[in-house]
Amino acid sequence: MGLSTLAVLTTAVFGTIIAWVLVRDDFRGKSVVNAIIDLPFALPTIVAGLVIMALYGPRTPIDFTIGSFHFDADITFTRTAIYVALLFTTLPFVVRTVQPVLLELDPELEDAAKSLGAGSFATFRRVVLPVILPGILSGVAMAFARAVGEIGAIVLIAGNLPFKTEVASIHLFYRIEQDPEGAAAVAVVLLAISFGVLLGIGAVRWHVTRHERG
Repeated sequence: MGLSTLAVLTTAVFGTIIAWVLVRDDFRGKSVVNAIIDLPFALPTIVAGLVIMALYGPRTPIDFTIGSFHFDADITFTRTAIYVALLFTTLPFVVRTVQPVLLELDPELEDAAKSLGAGSFATFRRVVLPVILPGILSGVAMAFARAVGEIGAIVLIAGNLPFKTEVASIHLFYRIEQDPEGAAAVAVVLLAISFGVLLGIGAVRWHVTRHERG
């Protein structure tokens, strides 16, 4: 749950930045970036796990030595592996929910703020952010729901080591036949926590939307 929250918060920041770049800038390879963003939607989750294993597993191609410095990108069976996998699967949700809002945002509002002396950061914080925040929160809610229930992308690279890389969804997957009562108890707790988080995100989104309309 903690890694899911951390991954989703990271996704909220970098997903918004990526959406901004894709909407506001034109550059070579833009269509390629768009296709990469949609990969988690197109690939079965187990395939995503295999891709991550190939890039960051024991046979990672990212392995080099410079002088006395050695770098090896093998992160299998670590919390970092779970974090990377969740980033991969949740990033598109924020990007795709923020993009349409940015497309509808009138650039004249930003020009008006700048003409009144507001800097770039102040313009973003006072003009852009209030408009795109509901979209960010919607993407965060969907990303969190995906992260909490993710299995395919992390089952190979996490290892499910007790008290180290044990993930609730994988724990349920392995225990459902051996201990159905215990698995059901874990599922209920997980459901309650997830529902509480999603309810909180929905309340914040409602408050922001209401304030914007008011």
